[in-house]
Amino acid sequence: MKFSALDLAPEIQQALDACGYSQMTPVQEQAIVPARRGKDLLANAQTGTGKTAAFSLPILQQMTDSPKPTESGYPRTLILTPTRELAEQLAETIKRYAQFLPLTVTAFYGGVNMEGQAKKLRAGVDILISTPGRLLEHVVQCNVSLKKVEFVVLDEADRMLDMGFVADVNTLLQQTSTKRQTLMFSATVTPTVNEFAKQLMTKHQVIRVAKVNATADTVDHVVYPVEEKRKADLFSELINKHQWFQVLVFTSTKAQADELMTDLKIDGIPAVVCHGDKTQGSRRRAIADFKEGKVQVLVATEVAARGLDIQGLELVVNYNLPYLAEDYVHRIGRTGRAGAKGKAISFVSRAEEQALESIEHLIGARIKRINQPGYEVGSRDNLRKQINKKVRKFKTKSNKATKTKILRSKSGTSKPSDRKKKK
Repeated sequence: MKFSALDLAPEIQQALDACGYSQMTPVQEQAIVPARRGKDLLANAQTGTGKTAAFSLPILQQMTDSPKPTESGYPRTLILTPTRELAEQLAETIKRYAQFLPLTVTAFYGGVNMEGQAKKLRAGVDILISTPGRLLEHVVQCNVSLKKVEFVVLDEADRMLDMGFVADVNTLLQQTSTKRQTLMFSATVTPTVNEFAKQLMTKHQVIRVAKVNATADTVDHVVYPVEEKRKADLFSELINKHQWFQVLVFTSTKAQADELMTDLKIDGIPAVVCHGDKTQGSRRRAIADFKEGKVQVLVATEVAARGLDIQGLELVVNYNLPYLAEDYVHRIGRTGRAGAKGKAISFVSRAEEQALESIEHLIGARIKRINQPGYEVGSRDNLRKQINKKVRKFKTKSNKATKTKILRSKSGTSKPSDRKKKK
């Protein structure tokens, strides 16, 4: 189905044409029409399927149908998102869709000066995109009022719940009108997300464009079994062997990211790192250099798993598997976007095999294993057999020694050392 069939405002259609968008994705086909009619929605769709357009276009259309002057400190639309990176990405994308409309779009997040953001609020913001914590600070300081908000979007709702933003989100939404329209988008759906949706929305409609907690069909998944201490060597070898360029690699901790960064530099592979200990400016430069092709590898922790949109990214590597199986879906959602092909590669040590099983259970498929020559890892079954064999051997020796001791005791004989002592 084409966007032109929606009979959108000429300014919105002109923006879509300028962006080169003509055909709708499945989530857009299912979400735009009911959202445009004012329906509350809970949409379950993996990242990279066009979710931003699915919620922003119907909101832009409704704001255009009922135009109102921009008011100082009173936004009409509120979009809450869990990370700074995602807030920036949403603002950039929605500004493109609204480029021919008289609307102001602004993103707020922590790590930057509050006063600069307060000035923007005083000047007037129509569409406010923010992380919950930073917006709550502005509410407390009376820089913004949410009582005139007509549209609320919770993007990456599952992640906001995982990151402990429930109380902040509830506090913020209590400041809005009960007549608001609420749209909730989530890459994964859990009982907690469903319960959260029931609390915040009225007679909402549930939209699913793929099986629950599915990953994009355009992504090819593979696993390399490897010892933890050999992962850096394997990564460098695969980069050189397959001539990979523009690789996004995820680690589970900041220390692992820094260590991998050092190893890559030693091997002469241009790389940058992005994690929570880096300043906002440093993270921006790292991502910009990676997008522009100035560096080959971007090493990141979970902080970059959401909101990082890199055109044509073909490869995501899980250097360490995430602690939560759901985060696997978010990580690999950076590739295989908008119908393009992508590849998700995971390095899995013996200690991570249980995490791998959880991921396979979540996505409903077994991931192909590739055994790289020189990096073989004995299977857990073989390891268990070897251990059991040693245990049985030890028990046999122990039993023989015990039996010999008992027989000697019954016969009245003593050890050779004892006989020597008696003499």
